Amino acid sequence: MESVILFYFLLFLVAFLYASVGHGGASGYLALMALFSITPEVMKPTALLLNLFVSLTSFIQFYRGKHFNWKLFLPFAIASVPMAYVGGLISIDTVIYKKILGLLLVIPIVRFLFFSNIRVEDIKKNNVFLSIIIGGVIGFLSGLIGIGGGIILSPVLLLLKWADMKQTAAISALFIFVNSLSGLAGQLSKGIHFSPDMYAYVGVAFVGGVCGAYFGSIKFNQNILKYLLAIVLMVAAYKLLFTHA
Repeated sequence: MESVILFYFLLFLVAFLYASVGHGGASGYLALMALFSITPEVMKPTALLLNLFVSLTSFIQFYRGKHFNWKLFLPFAIASVPMAYVGGLISIDTVIYKKILGLLLVIPIVRFLFFSNIRVEDIKKNNVFLSIIIGGVIGFLSGLIGIGGGIILSPVLLLLKWADMKQTAAISALFIFVNSLSGLAGQLSKGIHFSPDMYAYVGVAFVGGVCGAYFGSIKFNQNILKYLLAIVLMVAAYKLLFTHA
């Protein structure tokens, strides 16, 4: 019983923190499910479905704050959506899946520990061709592993100085939503089934996402929570990469 309560607490925390920076939280959900020994067959569709609710909630909040840029978003989405569907059609070996996921978890760990408060003052015009290539690669990984891709896209936008923090959050949120929808469609075409606990997962993640998106769209100090989440992700990454669990 204690483990179930802990799982739902961490699920709420993950949804809250990811939504506060415009992310759906799939990498965090996958990390949690890996820690609680849930199989990859359940992990992928579960994470993508949770992504849909949390990322859309987050996008609405940031869009209302006038932080969204369609011209910057579209080149990424044009390539990522079909590639996410293709990735969703592919099933890979469980061991390989866990190793790839473990490596991808390093990105949100670095994101929360070292790139949480980047200030981009001199925003540059994006390169459309490069945006399409980046979108396609991230989209494929999104469908293959069961993430929305925002945790990869956001540091790219910030490091290339194509968007500031709030714009990055808004773009990442919708990017995650469309990729998750496409990747989930690819997986559904293979006849997958969801966990009976899905309704509870969605409810907890939705509440966490609403709270996180609201506080993320205003000034809110999340440092302690971000460090806690980074620790959870590090434990999950270690388990995936260096153990046989």
